[in-house]
Amino acid sequence: MTGHLLTPSDAIEKLHRQVERKWPASICADFGAGDPVTFSVPLRPGVSTGTAVARIGYAAWHEWHMHWREFTDRHPDVQIVRKPVSIQGVKAEYPATLVADLDTAAALVSATNPPPVDVARARALASSLLLTGAILTPATLRATCQLQTDDAEVLLSAVTWLRRNPDASAWTARQLPVPGMHTKWLDTHGALLRDVAGRDVRDEVRARPAVLHLTYADPEHAASGRRRHDAWTTGDTHDVAYRPRIVLVVENRDSRLWFPLVPDTIVVEGGGKAAAARLANVPWLRAADHVVYWGDMDADGYTILNGFRAALAEPAPDGAPPKPVTSLLMDMTDLHRYAAHGVYHDKSGRPLKPSPTALSHLTEAETAAYNTIATAGPTPFRRIEQEAIPLTDAAIRLLDVLPESPS
Repeated sequence: MTGHLLTPSDAIEKLHRQVERKWPASICADFGAGDPVTFSVPLRPGVSTGTAVARIGYAAWHEWHMHWREFTDRHPDVQIVRKPVSIQGVKAEYPATLVADLDTAAALVSATNPPPVDVARARALASSLLLTGAILTPATLRATCQLQTDDAEVLLSAVTWLRRNPDASAWTARQLPVPGMHTKWLDTHGALLRDVAGRDVRDEVRARPAVLHLTYADPEHAASGRRRHDAWTTGDTHDVAYRPRIVLVVENRDSRLWFPLVPDTIVVEGGGKAAAARLANVPWLRAADHVVYWGDMDADGYTILNGFRAALAEPAPDGAPPKPVTSLLMDMTDLHRYAAHGVYHDKSGRPLKPSPTALSHLTEAETAAYNTIATAGPTPFRRIEQEAIPLTDAAIRLLDVLPESPS
């Protein structure tokens, strides 16, 4: 290894990287969770002999030594380990390694860099985690310290509540009586709560039954005078009015309510990104001959289609086989045909963002359309909303994309 000399600035930069990487383990060790951690930086790696010093140059060596003398004068509490070197027959001890505990290291690096961690806050959170009975590891401590103060308090309250309540099955996620917790908090921080609590409350809580809002589009049913709009709840005793050959899932409520009559069809309101979870295990949906999805031509629409198709590609819990999903008005041809309705901003006037996510369950034609509107590069628009497309076009295309019913 080629020898080189580290100036105080060089050493502090290396120390900064060590503190960023190792501070959680150091604090955990202070609380008995792991081995003690020392922060150390070699100051002259590969330079331990007079020959190595001569190779570097005596002037450079002298200048380096003076810098470290000045450093030790300014920081008398910092430990500098010295080791002997014989130079031109004269043996003396020179700085070899900077050694510091976390507090000293953090103070040093904070003088020239943004502090990598608030050590006092991190220690207080580590202590609080242990007091609640949480699992303290470097990973859980780092993640907890990244929370805002209010979110960290909710985390501690949640761990305390879980310790006192070994069974959460009597509550839904929204009903959990944890101060400050709401479903968005649990969606965002549920994995961390699982890691610190040692159990995943998201798997324990009572699942809310899926409620599907649907419209009966069969002409004979419509002519019977019976209700056209219905709601179906998983686990309830009622059933849909007829067994559909076609189930069309749409995203827009108006598209469901006013969809034209199509034989043997039920139109279901999907519910956005929750569509896969809400619809994948509905028995009469899986039993239909054809399941069709029609969403907005934007990044979210294709993401929903991808997730819905992936969910139905797996067998249902009741043993129902996988079910293919056909898309409606969501390929490249449709993107060009309805380009006049394309927009670049959302309803609040904010620019729609590109999406780097690869969607593996799209067809080639769907992928081409998705890549066009989701690209990080220039594109004429990023969204064509479902409601901008005439419902008569959708009804005609629905009959076109599906094979004839068996005679």
